Amino acid sequence: MSLTIHELPPEDRPREKLASRGADALSDSELIAILLRTGVQGSNAIEVARQLLARYGSLGALARCSVRELSGIKGIGPAKAVQLAAAFGLGARLARETFTRVKIDQPDLVYELLGPEMRALHKESLRVVLLDTRYQLMRIEEISLGSVNESIAHPREIFRPALIYSAFAVIVAHNHPSGDPTPSEADRRLTRRLKEAAELLQISLLDHVIIGAPGCNGGPGYVSFKQLGLL
Repeated sequence: MSLTIHELPPEDRPREKLASRGADALSDSELIAILLRTGVQGSNAIEVARQLLARYGSLGALARCSVRELSGIKGIGPAKAVQLAAAFGLGARLARETFTRVKIDQPDLVYELLGPEMRALHKESLRVVLLDTRYQLMRIEEISLGSVNESIAHPREIFRPALIYSAFAVIVAHNHPSGDPTPSEADRRLTRRLKEAAELLQISLLDHVIIGAPGCNGGPGYVSFKQLGLL
C-alpha cells in the first residue's frame, strides 16, 4: 500500500513541488496527480496517474481518450475525466497557438505541428492544414479517422474545409500507424488526384506529408511528396 499524498514529505508532494520548483520539475504522473487530486484505496493519486500512463503507453495516447472512456476507469469517474480532458485540450490549443504566427511551408514544420499527436495514433488519420496568404495557420481539420482509403479520402472532402474557410493554401497530412512513412501506391494516386483538384479549384496544395516514427528506415520520420518532386 502506497503512502497518501499527505504522508509524503512536503518536497515530494506534487502541488508543493510545482509551487516551489515549477512544472518542469514534475513528472507526467505528478502533473496528472494534481488534476486527479485523490487516488483510490491502496494507491495515491500519483500511483493512479502512473497506472493510467502505463495502460495507454504514452501521454499522447492518454490525451486522446474520450471523457466517456476515462470515466469508466477505476479511480477516475466523470468529474476527473472532464478535468483531464480540459487540461489536454488546453495543451493542444496552446501548442497550435505557437504556430499561428509561423510560416508553415516546410514538411519539418508540419511534422513538428502534427507529429507528436499523429505518430502515436493506432488508426490512420487524414487531416488538412488550412493556411492564409502568408502560409500561416488558420485551422486544422480532420477528414477521416480509420483506414485512409480512396473512397473516404476523396478530393471533395479534403478541399471542402478550404472552401468553407476561404483558405489560400492547404497541406494534407496523414499518418502510418506502422511508423514507416513510405508512400503506398494508394498514397501516390491520392496525391495525383489532389494535385489535379487543387489546380481546378485554384487552391495552392503545398504538400502531402506522411507522418511516421522518427528514425524509421534511417529517415526523419516523415515523407514529403513535395520533396519527392511529386507536387
